[in-house]
Amino acid sequence: MMSLALPDATADAALLEALAAIVGRQHVVAPDEDQEPYVVDWRGRYHGRAAAVVKPADTAGVAAVVRLCAERGVTVVPQGGNTGMCGAATPDASGQAVVLRLDRLNRVRAVSALANSITVEAGCILQVIQEEAAKVDRLFPLSLGAEGSCQIGGNIATNAGGTAVLRYGNTRELVLGLEVVLPDGTVLDRLHALRKNSSGYDLKQLFIGAEGTLGIVTAASLKLFPCPRVSALAMVALPEIEAVLTLMGRLRGAVGDRLASLEAMSRGQIEVIAEHVPDVAIPFALEAPWYLLIELTDTLAATDLRTPLEEVLGAAFEEGLVTDAVIAESGAQAEALWKIRHSVSEGSKRAGYVVSHDSVVPLENQALFARNVERRIAEVAPEARIVMHGHIGDGNIHVLAILNPQQYPDAAAAAPMVAKINAVVDDETAALGGVISAEHGIGISNRGRLGRVTNPAEIALMRRVKALLDPAGLMNPGKVLPPEA
Repeated sequence: MMSLALPDATADAALLEALAAIVGRQHVVAPDEDQEPYVVDWRGRYHGRAAAVVKPADTAGVAAVVRLCAERGVTVVPQGGNTGMCGAATPDASGQAVVLRLDRLNRVRAVSALANSITVEAGCILQVIQEEAAKVDRLFPLSLGAEGSCQIGGNIATNAGGTAVLRYGNTRELVLGLEVVLPDGTVLDRLHALRKNSSGYDLKQLFIGAEGTLGIVTAASLKLFPCPRVSALAMVALPEIEAVLTLMGRLRGAVGDRLASLEAMSRGQIEVIAEHVPDVAIPFALEAPWYLLIELTDTLAATDLRTPLEEVLGAAFEEGLVTDAVIAESGAQAEALWKIRHSVSEGSKRAGYVVSHDSVVPLENQALFARNVERRIAEVAPEARIVMHGHIGDGNIHVLAILNPQQYPDAAAAAPMVAKINAVVDDETAALGGVISAEHGIGISNRGRLGRVTNPAEIALMRRVKALLDPAGLMNPGKVLPPEA
């Protein structure tokens, strides 16, 4: 085997040799090689360094790498598609951590149309899982803008939400079982594809949303659903955020569980997309303050969804709840409308330095939350461009304050203003009975915010769980838990 000794003082040549013995030299990226894709987060906010980037091929390889790192006291940063919003998959600047990539764990282990389940490895791309489900005429409903590159292990680690939560729930509700490598290298096999299981504690829930701080998810059994056979999609303009919620109530009363998705966007959010994502078509003039994507679906092909949709929208139009509307006439038109929603992250990132929020509040308070934070952010940051998008129906609305990139070129320059904006959003979130993260997680970005607004008893219990499972603190340190005083 060729030598991996490196001139970099932070590199541990013996560690690199041992990692190469487990996964093969070609699957170890040393510090003097191109580590940039693995040590910088998707938004370019966090820049770290790594003693090595290692890419095991299977669960046994992951376990061996973790065991080796545990024996040597080396920290491990699990990483999937590196599409997260909060820096949870980025190592720190010490250069001492091993970044453990899961790309090669990408097998579909089993699919059962009878049991409505699919078992996949953590490195499977979300879109691939959707396609594999479709091959057996089933639906895996998790859907988000990064689905062509994000990995299911990361989706599980952050408890991803997406655009289908209203009907199917978030990732936590889609997981039947997990296979996890614990911080000492032990493999916990709870990969049961069972709908009923009351055999003691539901241990899998510890790892969903834990962002790799308690163990590394290597495989998952997931729920599938019957494929929708018919759908109806509309985009409507509304005069105020309250009208969005009123319309949601009427749609639920008219079509029940056929209401699959409700995605709201402020006019400012769509304007940002129109300015910075050239291949997105906006179907009408942006004159209203709010816009809503409505999707109805049903598994029975003969179901008429368009008629009840038109009836609800017609009545809303007469009452002034809706000021304009377009109903998709084809699959291509529906795809074009969805492309607007799925372009919010790309458009916002190109527009400037984004201070983004992932708050969720009780549904009754969602309109008040949107109004209050917009007003209060404008007071502390009058130069900010305030835009919003969110999943109406589950209380989660994303508030974005976009700052001028010339004035705020990086995180250090933006930090004082970010702190002011975060304080406003956190205060309103807590006052209205919400929490600061619905689907993006905590990572590095939100550690301090979590500590500021969360019940101290909850934080104390989280610390006890972390200490029990990872007593040496080697698994993705510096993420999720607030810094201790």
